[in-house]
Amino acid sequence: MSSRSPARLLDLANQSLLRNEAPAVASLESLPAQLFLPLFLEAVAGRHSKTLKAMVQVWPFSHLPLVTLMKAQQPHQDILKAVLHGLHVPLVQKICPRRSKLKVLGLQTANTNFWNTWPGTWERPSVCSLEEPEASQPKIKRGKWMIQVLLEDFCLQKATPDEFLTFLMKRVKQGKGLPQLCCRKLEFLDMPLGHIQKILRMVQLDCVQEVEVNGHWDLLTLAGFAPHLSQMVNVSRLRVSHIMTISFIPWAADEVDKLLSQFSAQLLLHQLQELHLDSVFFLEGCLDQVLRCLKSPLVILLITNCLLLESDLTYLSSCLNTSHLTHLHLACSGPLLPALMSTWLGHLLERTSATFHYLSFDACEISNSQLTTNLLALDYCSHRTFNFSGNPVSRAVLEGLLWHTLWLSKFRLGMFPAPLECF
Repeated sequence: MSSRSPARLLDLANQSLLRNEAPAVASLESLPAQLFLPLFLEAVAGRHSKTLKAMVQVWPFSHLPLVTLMKAQQPHQDILKAVLHGLHVPLVQKICPRRSKLKVLGLQTANTNFWNTWPGTWERPSVCSLEEPEASQPKIKRGKWMIQVLLEDFCLQKATPDEFLTFLMKRVKQGKGLPQLCCRKLEFLDMPLGHIQKILRMVQLDCVQEVEVNGHWDLLTLAGFAPHLSQMVNVSRLRVSHIMTISFIPWAADEVDKLLSQFSAQLLLHQLQELHLDSVFFLEGCLDQVLRCLKSPLVILLITNCLLLESDLTYLSSCLNTSHLTHLHLACSGPLLPALMSTWLGHLLERTSATFHYLSFDACEISNSQLTTNLLALDYCSHRTFNFSGNPVSRAVLEGLLWHTLWLSKFRLGMFPAPLECF
């Protein structure tokens, strides 16, 4: 008999068992653990949803990674839907089924060799981390029994929710239990804050490393979200985009100051290295309130589509939390930023000369005279990358800029606009 015969016989046995799902489901309680993986794979290939649902409830291993199987099957959402339906009973009862050892449902790309490993030799990886060792991660707090779902990128959006988010939202609306969630990146789009808050109660917030807020919120909603953000103590990258003010209300000015204080007071993020503020309409004259509350110096700062005042630029150039910048990207229209470059740019670049690598003024409406005045400040970028695209300059001034930067000994890369004469 060839070495491949046992595997073939096992395949035949699984196929025979799955021809009639009722006896297959009934036999799961007594099925040896080492037969679960090949039977599960066969059930996935044959789209036997009833068997998949039942197998989840008596899964004899602590971990169930699905991403590899979902990528191999189309439509892959059918697999996830069957597994999530299988979680319904355990989540309602909050008591582990007699045989089940399932603790972690993996929807992230790690641990993809699980299905090629013999069950007896497989060890469960860190529950919290997608890459880091377990010792570096905080302990997981659970009740009597809890299933944890590992995600890589969890996007909360109402318009086009995926199968998993649809499952969560249905349970939120029905007031039912949710699984514990652990993810590296959280993204907030168009979902109501009330629903977000209910879901975030089940997210292990200290596992989150990246946050993107792009839900066209107003400042009131952002302030309501801020207490959750403060619990994401390991966030290293934060992007806040399209935040509106409440300027149409007569008492808006005082209310904006109050709400901004509530938001900035929660930015107690010791691991934050990258901050991106895009189309944040409350930032005018208030940049100091945001930067002052940070607990560690930024490495990357991006401010785009925002209106900045002289006080904002002055604080940007002297703030302790910008003293270790490696990247600064500004794409802000308006007269003040280019007009005041000679005042603040040289000061900022001089303070950060030991760390600075990338400077970008993209579409900032910098004119010929303003650029010429600030050429000397670029000497501090001698071993850096400089992006000046999107600004209206003449051919003569552009030639002067190119000539100046070429003589900088370690200047690495320059990105420049086409001169005005080309249009």
